[in-house]
Amino acid sequence: MNSIRPITILLVEDDPGHSRLIEINLRRAGFNSDIIKLSDGNKALDYLYSRGRYENRVLPNPLLILLDLNMPGVDGYEILKTLKEDPQRASIPVIILTTTDEPSEVERCYELGCNAYITKPVEYDLFAKTVQELGLFVSMINIT
Repeated sequence: MNSIRPITILLVEDDPGHSRLIEINLRRAGFNSDIIKLSDGNKALDYLYSRGRYENRVLPNPLLILLDLNMPGVDGYEILKTLKEDPQRASIPVIILTTTDEPSEVERCYELGCNAYITKPVEYDLFAKTVQELGLFVSMINIT
């Protein structure tokens, strides 16, 4: 029998309110695995490449990245591009979770290799529902 291993989520989100709402609603949806929250692109790249304060850290496997695009410093586009160009990390699934819904930006993310693109609704209830549905989806998939 093939068992599903718990997925660790790396949430890269610079808005602490959004980060907290995402975590709360993933938990409400029944997602019980680890959620690692990082607030900027530099920290995310340090984590993903085991450098700086994350030196010698082994990446969780399986890992799923929820990535905001609009962050100061290293933005989500650069993180996505860096990961998908790296043969050792290109297979890590990346779901863009951002407020940007411009069609050209969505297309750009898919061209860079994102696995899914979700626009964060502005209205709280809709935002919560969207993240809960994402949590249900993540709880059911098997990432190897």
